[in-house]
Amino acid sequence: MVETRATRGAAAIDWDRLPYGGDLFGELHLAEGAPLPSRRAALFPGLALCGAAAAAAAWLSDHYGFPIILLGLLVGLALNFVSQDERTHAGLDFASRTCLRWGIVVLGLQVTFVQIAMVGLAPFAALGVVMVVTLLAGLGGARLAGQSRFAGILAGGSTAICGASAALALYGVIGKERLSQAQFALTMVGVSLASAFAMTVYPVLAAELGLSDAQAGFLIGASIHDVAQAIGGGFAFSDVAGAQATIVKLARVALLAPLVALTSLAIGPAGEARGQPLWRRMALPWFIVAFLGMVTLGSLISIPADWVRNGLTLSKGLLLLAVTATAMRSRMDLLLEVGWRAIIPVATATLASFACALGFAVLLID
Repeated sequence: MVETRATRGAAAIDWDRLPYGGDLFGELHLAEGAPLPSRRAALFPGLALCGAAAAAAAWLSDHYGFPIILLGLLVGLALNFVSQDERTHAGLDFASRTCLRWGIVVLGLQVTFVQIAMVGLAPFAALGVVMVVTLLAGLGGARLAGQSRFAGILAGGSTAICGASAALALYGVIGKERLSQAQFALTMVGVSLASAFAMTVYPVLAAELGLSDAQAGFLIGASIHDVAQAIGGGFAFSDVAGAQATIVKLARVALLAPLVALTSLAIGPAGEARGQPLWRRMALPWFIVAFLGMVTLGSLISIPADWVRNGLTLSKGLLLLAVTATAMRSRMDLLLEVGWRAIIPVATATLASFACALGFAVLLID
């Protein structure tokens, strides 16, 4: 056989050692013609991981009695490394945004206008004052710690209204462009810890101060952040105080919509929404409008108690997914950079909330 230049070149190439060798044009042609992955397939990796982490947090909470939102945050932060894979981003972002919004919508089933009216005009006005004082204390704590006013709004607003739910709603208005997810995650940890501490300590302090059932119920309902922990703290004092704390706390939840609306108007839109006309800025986010719609619906028709309880479970589940996904997407380097300073606005807001609520409980409640 006569060896030519072509055969010498072919013999010099070991095609068996080139696993990607082949008809490159044909491969590219097939790739271009292949269908893009569906949105469902794109969401699955992140949602599956977030669901597994949230389920682990729920199991730990059920067996060891720790606040479920706090455990969701901690488990999410522990699994933070999975967000380095871009395939998880779509699902985690979906959980942190969409699950949050629907969780707040369903939360509206827990409040009716009758419950708000049962608080009374003077105590309800006192709740408004407590909210303003707590928000200002959060802003003052943020300034003291050298943080932005957005960190103060988040800490003060979540402490003033209903803990994790309010924090998630406010963060949706503030936006990650103005406040990092790491700062948000640490604020949530602080709010959850403060709420768990308050549920344990406030009933004891109320007893030591000699407060009546009604006074203790107002104090606990007006100052403990999370809904479930406020109700639990009230019943830890007495059944009468538990009923009063439930009504007061649900009235605080009703203030979520005004707070989010005023915050959006005060700080302006984030990201792509900048530059919108004033009437668009004044518009409530759709999930807050839906929240008010659920409150109205529950006020106009009698919703079975089982539906209300199941609605609370569903709302807590959706919010757990949202906070777990947010923690999983937080950057650990920013967490280390922020450090203990993130807790100061929560601490100042918590102390101000307790002091103001205690003053009104003594002055207004018989």
